[in-house]
Amino acid sequence: MAGLGLALLLLGLVPAGAVWPQPQLVRESPGGEDTRPWEPLCAELLVSVATPHCDGFPDMDSVESYKLSTSEDLSLLSSESIWGALRGLETFSQLIWRDEDGTFYLNKTDIVDFPRFAHRGLLLDTSRHYLPVRAILETLDVMAYNKFNVFHWHIVDDPSFPYESAAFPELSRKGAYNPVTHVYTLNDVKLVIEYARLRGIRVISEFDTPGHTHSWGPGAPGLLTPCYAGSIPSGVHGPVNPILNTTYQFMTELFREVSTVFPDFYLHLGGDEVDFTCWRSNPEIQAFMQRMGFGQDYAKLESFYIQRLLDIISSYGKGYVVWQEVFDNGVKVKPDTIIHVWRENAGPYQQEVARVTKAGYRALLSAPWYLNRISYGQDWQTAYQVEPLEFEGSPEQKELVIGGEACMWGEYVDVTNLTPRLWPRAGAIAERLWSNKTVRDLQDAYRRLANFRCTLLSSLLTPPSCTCNGLPAGIVHIVQLLPAIWALPGPLAHSARCLALCSRHVPVWGLCEVGVIAMTARVQLPSDGSHS
Repeated sequence: MAGLGLALLLLGLVPAGAVWPQPQLVRESPGGEDTRPWEPLCAELLVSVATPHCDGFPDMDSVESYKLSTSEDLSLLSSESIWGALRGLETFSQLIWRDEDGTFYLNKTDIVDFPRFAHRGLLLDTSRHYLPVRAILETLDVMAYNKFNVFHWHIVDDPSFPYESAAFPELSRKGAYNPVTHVYTLNDVKLVIEYARLRGIRVISEFDTPGHTHSWGPGAPGLLTPCYAGSIPSGVHGPVNPILNTTYQFMTELFREVSTVFPDFYLHLGGDEVDFTCWRSNPEIQAFMQRMGFGQDYAKLESFYIQRLLDIISSYGKGYVVWQEVFDNGVKVKPDTIIHVWRENAGPYQQEVARVTKAGYRALLSAPWYLNRISYGQDWQTAYQVEPLEFEGSPEQKELVIGGEACMWGEYVDVTNLTPRLWPRAGAIAERLWSNKTVRDLQDAYRRLANFRCTLLSSLLTPPSCTCNGLPAGIVHIVQLLPAIWALPGPLAHSARCLALCSRHVPVWGLCEVGVIAMTARVQLPSDGSHS
């Protein structure tokens, strides 16, 4: 696979049709006769953003469409928003290619592009195996290359609680693998959120309850349900105890903090895989069930808890995403709730999507995209051939499918194998969620993905000492047409410069610095150059 991509790159066979994900509409010069090498003084990209500010944080309704026209002397990129400009710059970076002599080329191309789905996400599990912040940031970089726009941070779970809470510091002190080295401080979380924002990526945190909470217990005595062996406590604890007022007081305080720390409108509240065994064994819960008229239907008890939790979240002005069991168990949720479909072993996921959308809820698909599951060979093709709207339903139902997420669960994934397990496989899902439904040719996808894989490898592995024309790689000359500054974030400057020309990637994240108004600017890149 790497050999094919390298051959394409060296031969210069990288037309607009090689872009990943494939743009919606591409018109390029036939046969490449209008392909020209960039000249040092006229290789310019004019970027125009209609909205004269950075829109704060990206959200579900952010405009990501853009138009891009390239030629030998001047290229034009226009978008309504900074987020569309970011997507367009990623495309532009892939249109620049270099021959074996080191000369950069640009084909004459017109592109009109926009995403097919608004939610294009990637889930990372940082509880089962702790992932260093640098690994998360590197993943965000590659997500941006693939035009993903949501980082679903499954930050805590049964094995560990690495989130360092200001309101409840004992949660990480007693629940993390290591309370010093294996936690995410408030500054860490802010760094991840801002790093993602500069790449047009939302961060949606997940605090899954009432199940998947074993790690919460040591730092929050009384929160979890005591399990019984007959009439005697067994010393084991189960899910969150749903019958105590103190439970809801705790959740009120914790999610007040979480709602403040994570600025996105949505929180993921989990709600999956609740084991009722412990609840059944507890005499106090049994008595509560009788008083409430629940009988022996513990799904009703789960619904009781979830509904109270959702009321808490709503009081903070937040929306929520829940795993499909919340819907399956009949919990009453707000009409704008997003139901995350993940189960394949309970029947075809297409039937679940049909049920969710028929009930009027928005659906998010992950069931066929669990990338932690691997098989021999090119299993990206299986993910690539999924069609999210392939279910029996009305056009109105299909409008309710807002997108999907690739999931990388951490049972067998840590920092040592995260990148090769994710990429380029996740790219197949990125294209399925961005590109037109008709983009399905596996041979064409293989050609483009092979080339893109080589680009990713050079981006991730380029040595920090690389140079182009004797200058640090990726030095970008910026001419201001209006009062606008595109400054690379200080700590990222060197690595960003090294990524830019040596990997053919323009470092785009300087577009949206805090307090910077980027309306129209001109970017000049050196055209010629060997690198070491």
